[in-house]
Amino acid sequence: VQLVESGGGLVQPGGSLRLSCAISARTLSGLTTGWFRQAPGKEREFVAAIAWRGSTYYKDSVKGRFTLSRDNDQMTMFLQMNNLKPEDTAVYSCAANYYKGYAPATEYDFWGQGTQVTVSS
Repeated sequence: VQLVESGGGLVQPGGSLRLSCAISARTLSGLTTGWFRQAPGKEREFVAAIAWRGSTYYKDSVKGRFTLSRDNDQMTMFLQMNNLKPEDTAVYSCAANYYKGYAPATEYDFWGQGTQVTVSS
């Protein structure tokens, strides 16, 4: 499985960004994909995940602001981020695991390189 992120950038507080994660895999069956982020000096944290059957999970602080979706035909996962806050600033990485579902970062076997999101005025 290979994952390639895009869509990061600089945005003002209250603004929006859409991150994309292009997925290269033999099959999406059983594949859970998600987003994690890491800010400078902080540990990596879970943001959102979508299980292979479509269930979605979100970090509490992003609920109502972020929306996760996956287009299986395009083999792409999207994270629509609205009402961004300075505390959302981080490197965002997409990740995937087979048949482990909603799980800690240590259970994800495949990772992208990450894309920088900076929220600042």
